[in-house]
Amino acid sequence: MTSRIHDRLRHGLLATALCVAAPAAQAAATCTVSAVGPAFGVYNPLNPAPTLSNGSVTATCNYVSGGATTVTMVSSYSAGSSGSYASRTLLSGANRLNYNLYFDAAFTQVRGDGTGGSQTGGATLTVSSSSRTASVSSTIYGRMPAAQNAVPGSYADTIVVTITY
Repeated sequence: MTSRIHDRLRHGLLATALCVAAPAAQAAATCTVSAVGPAFGVYNPLNPAPTLSNGSVTATCNYVSGGATTVTMVSSYSAGSSGSYASRTLLSGANRLNYNLYFDAAFTQVRGDGTGGSQTGGATLTVSSSSRTASVSSTIYGRMPAAQNAVPGSYADTIVVTITY
């Protein structure tokens, strides 16, 4: 039996943008974030290997005014419908498939908010009048354990990504 995940993993997106509204002597920047979640496709419960898929998250900062500024960002990720970082859950009605999101291809660093064994991410970007835009991207590693009892359907979860700077 196979189950097609039509909607796949949808990422809700929230960018927390704090702009420095200070005198001209201080630098200011605005930042945005965008994400594309892993699309696991067809899940085969008879496959002895986990199902893997990658997504990405990109943060972009733009120079607003003042001198050069260094923007230090922290990214955090919600637990989604499961409410836990131990194992996130894709839902199709009452049916569930476990999965999780990781910072690393070895699947050891769970993307989260720093609680429940999860970790936050970070990046530093510098913008100025001569280098007005800077971006950083990161791969989101998705993994669904093998041998789950899958009921056919479209499974989805919503993860909120928050970037604070």
